[in-house]
Amino acid sequence: MAVVNKQTIVVRTDLGMGDGKLAAQVAHASLKAYERADDSVAEDWKRSGATKVVVAAGSEDELIELEREARAANLPHALVRDAGRTQVESGTATALGVGPAPAPEVDAVTGDLKLL
Repeated sequence: MAVVNKQTIVVRTDLGMGDGKLAAQVAHASLKAYERADDSVAEDWKRSGATKVVVAAGSEDELIELEREARAANLPHALVRDAGRTQVESGTATALGVGPAPAPEVDAVTGDLKLL
């Protein structure tokens, strides 16, 4: 059976970001994490439909803990810190991209979070 790769983007829901701001943060996290993935995994992920799941985190502490777990699992990941030009203060952690990587490995870090 072939390995299925996926990416999960975790976005903070406690910041009250507007829909456009939230979408931009998700896009930043997705692209940055993709750029850190192994080339062969990233190419397979793109060829197979680039599966993405967006889930919610309730605080910066939760996002930072998930980043720590992704790092410990040696998964490609990217924490987005906002530039502070619009809705949140500069340096605020807004989103985390995890993967693309094998789905079971990504799910071990993000699988218990609720879909956004």
